[in-house]
Amino acid sequence: MSYRIPRILLLLVLGAFLIAPLGFAAAAQSSGKGGQKELRVDAAADLQTVLPALAQQYEQATGVRLRVSYGSSATLATQIVNGEPVDLFLSADYLFPEKVVAANLADTRDPIPYARGTLVLWARKDSPLQPLHLEALTDTRVKTVAIANAEHAPYGRAAMSALERLKLLDQVKPKLVVAENVAQAGQYVESGNAQVGLVSLTMAMSPHFSAIGSFVLVPREYPEIRQCAVVLAKSEKRTEAHAFLDWLRSPAIQESLPKLGLTPVL
Repeated sequence: MSYRIPRILLLLVLGAFLIAPLGFAAAAQSSGKGGQKELRVDAAADLQTVLPALAQQYEQATGVRLRVSYGSSATLATQIVNGEPVDLFLSADYLFPEKVVAANLADTRDPIPYARGTLVLWARKDSPLQPLHLEALTDTRVKTVAIANAEHAPYGRAAMSALERLKLLDQVKPKLVVAENVAQAGQYVESGNAQVGLVSLTMAMSPHFSAIGSFVLVPREYPEIRQCAVVLAKSEKRTEAHAFLDWLRSPAIQESLPKLGLTPVL
């Protein structure tokens, strides 16, 4: 005896099979959309050659993506004080994050140190000043020396301090070509707009700059470049921001910093 399925029931069953995959796909898209956590980070220009690799490593380990904007520490601090919505500020020094703390915008009483920086003299490999040495600063062939703005950038302030303490400032000052930040100072030398530059070791050790130039260390006749961070009190991702800082300050990551041109702070 055969049993005949009513046509209306058959249509309902077939419709259910057709709709079900669409429902699962929509659910997957819904769970994936906005599912990845993201941190908005303002970072000092000296980190421009360092942070992308660290951010990629952190994202692979945790799934948290860093959306980074770079600039001079002073400019970034001013933007934050003026209301820029970021989660984390990675400065090249202590003073500019302290301004964020003083404005009651940080969620800690003091900036959090994460690394120490180093100042170097850098020049292109095709420069007639090679092999490079510190005396190139006073070489009569050198007419232009790139430097970051001392008022805006910690590496510029360190460079001016070093020149003064090494008793070179009077000779070098007429040659100075002032850039907004340390990354731009390096670009000036790379492009030929300056013959040598006082820049960060992070930049000089990066694959690009080490391929086209060489550097010498500047004697540590300048205040310690203690790079610090603050998490913004109004951020809704303070927990994630502190988790990244904890990771950055962890022994394993701190031990890897010298390969990137930074000195461990712990």
